[in-house]
Amino acid sequence: MPPLRFVAVIALLAPVFTGQEVPAASDLVTHEWGTFSSVAGSDGAPVRWAPLSGTPDLPCFVDHLSTHNLKYAPGLVRMETPVLYFYSPHPLVASVHVGFPRGWITEWYPQATKVTPEISGARFPAALSGKAQADWDSIQIAPSKTQLFPATAGPSRYFAARNTDATPIQIGKQQEKFIFYRGMGDFDVALQAKFLADGQLQIRNTGPETIALAIVFENHAGTIGYRVLHSLSDTLYVNPSELGGTPESLRRELTGSLVEFGLYEKEALAMLDTWQDSWFDEGMRIFYIVPRSTVDSVLPLTITPQPAATSRVFVGRVELLSPSVRQTITTALNTGDVDTLAKFGRFLNPFLGQIYLQTNPFQATAPSQRSNQYLQQAYIKMAKEQESATCVK
Repeated sequence: MPPLRFVAVIALLAPVFTGQEVPAASDLVTHEWGTFSSVAGSDGAPVRWAPLSGTPDLPCFVDHLSTHNLKYAPGLVRMETPVLYFYSPHPLVASVHVGFPRGWITEWYPQATKVTPEISGARFPAALSGKAQADWDSIQIAPSKTQLFPATAGPSRYFAARNTDATPIQIGKQQEKFIFYRGMGDFDVALQAKFLADGQLQIRNTGPETIALAIVFENHAGTIGYRVLHSLSDTLYVNPSELGGTPESLRRELTGSLVEFGLYEKEALAMLDTWQDSWFDEGMRIFYIVPRSTVDSVLPLTITPQPAATSRVFVGRVELLSPSVRQTITTALNTGDVDTLAKFGRFLNPFLGQIYLQTNPFQATAPSQRSNQYLQQAYIKMAKEQESATCVK
């Protein structure tokens, strides 16, 4: 591993932690945000998927469950970039326990005391119902501690999450503004969406809790449109041709909604900045606020001492193979437009699977030679990268 680079933010006297200095739990507030990403099949239910491509987005100082690149392991849901912030006016020592009963925790920082189950030798987990757990003990929450955070020479989406007023933490010699972890799992997704024969998008809430907010979004060749849905408890229908709005209005809408559901404004902006290059790129998807009871069930969290308040705001993302996306990909395949294929990034693989599955082989037009070469190179690159985790140095 290359030597770490560090960014010194402030230099103040670091507090000394003793048993007498641990305050009452009423001094501690914790906030967490994260995303659950899935791909809808033709029937609306999530499909197991693995990305075809994608540039490394995590720094090399982040810890990994396996030396193999687990981002290519198939699963129903990607649990992406949960970050847990701490706010305390006084020095405090805490511990955190996260469970993931139907998944695996694959990356994290700072160092965890223990992450289970472990992977030894296996390239990919045989099953994602691994009853994963992660523990961080002896977390020093230090309002006045010198902030010396690790950095990289290259860009990474990881760093946007630091742009908050959260209290710095330290575990061992590692310092950060939050606890970060990531994983993948096989669990039920409450929001399911499919396109009907008349072109309408049917959106169903299959879970027991009302989905307070959902946003249908489309970026078609740079033209942006969206529609906001409130209090989704059963089934709604959306005409994609009626989507409207601007990127600026959508950002305001999302920021206000994230704050409404429990984040501080700087946290909401940090979340949007983290995913700016992914949430709003080419394609069609639905964002929705995952009910808190679902988050607590899928990802049980225990913090000791118990905080006075804990907010957990998770955004579900359901990627859709819309008729327009299907046509765009099919045309690009037939004409060798690899630049357009590349715009669909990590979702191209599950989309191709659906297109080939639903296409009559006697009516299909064979992909161009250029498209075939592009896909072959992508799959070869994928196979090579499976052997070792990639990262930003």
